Amino acid sequence: MNFLRNVWYVAGWADEVPEGKLLARQVCGENLVLFRDGEGQPKALLDRCPHRFAPLSMGKLCDGGKSIQCGYHGLRFDGAGQCVHNPHGDGRIPVAAVVRSFPLVERWSLLWVWMGDAAKADPATIPAFPFLDPEHFVLGKDSMEIEANYALESDNILDLSHIQYLHPGSLGSGKAGEGKTVVTQEGNTVWSRRFIRDEVLPDFLYQAAGLPHGAPCDRWLDVRWDAPASMYLQADMGLAGRPREESMKNAQVHLFTPATETRTHYFYAMGLPKAIGPEAQEIANRNIAGLRLPFLHEDKPMVEAQQRALGSKGFWDLKPVLLDVDAPAVRARRVLEKLLAAEQAEV
Repeated sequence: MNFLRNVWYVAGWADEVPEGKLLARQVCGENLVLFRDGEGQPKALLDRCPHRFAPLSMGKLCDGGKSIQCGYHGLRFDGAGQCVHNPHGDGRIPVAAVVRSFPLVERWSLLWVWMGDAAKADPATIPAFPFLDPEHFVLGKDSMEIEANYALESDNILDLSHIQYLHPGSLGSGKAGEGKTVVTQEGNTVWSRRFIRDEVLPDFLYQAAGLPHGAPCDRWLDVRWDAPASMYLQADMGLAGRPREESMKNAQVHLFTPATETRTHYFYAMGLPKAIGPEAQEIANRNIAGLRLPFLHEDKPMVEAQQRALGSKGFWDLKPVLLDVDAPAVRARRVLEKLLAAEQAEV
């Protein structure tokens, strides 16, 4: 499978792996088991016992969380993947009784896994999402699975001209398609900045932004893409003609992790400052629940239909007609292709 390996992928929300729990998750075609060791540090192992290949996620944590016991024959493996207990025979541990481990870092309320060369895993290269810092922000967050290639999901967020047509009653407006998009690149980071002027918003957005219902508004939609598919969306809305500084600020993440070539984990969230007060969590939860409806019932069916139309062919094999709104997505695809080629040339 053609995945970038030496890069950080989101393996899950940090609270999906509380102490004492095993979580099975597929990333880049590899089956992983996630857990926290005896000190609460997150760990990731290949979800396959080297004895009879039983999934370790079907076992249990032992030794105060320091090891996983295989549910089939009881071998135990620590957070580094070393077998530390063999209950059979004389208890000798076979030299080959080792499970591959993967670097796993908890940051921005997420668990980030490195699927490539562990020696190259630098946590400093994890994209920054400070508005997901649980110390200062409350999060509205959710996730879902998409039966499509993750790059199609990147395309979807990088080209928000589609909201007028795919989301006319939820996120779009009659003028959303008239917005102007500017694409820039900083190293391997791609920015798509879209400005929509003087539009009447759907009811949900007036409620979410706290703006007077029916008032003409301006909207700024800035998307930052980092390989392979980590996106920060700054979606600001304000009264038409007023400076952006006066607008309602809405910082979101849209993070796509390939399970396989045609199945994707989608993690999305927004953060609100705790300084807002006790109502911040309720607002964040309500707004993210409102976003789930168009994501689940409009984006997901469309992207999955695109995947079915592609079948086993690659995106460029079908020679897509390109429009000016495709510039950010095409730029991101080119960066990803360049990084993949460079990585494969090192093998």
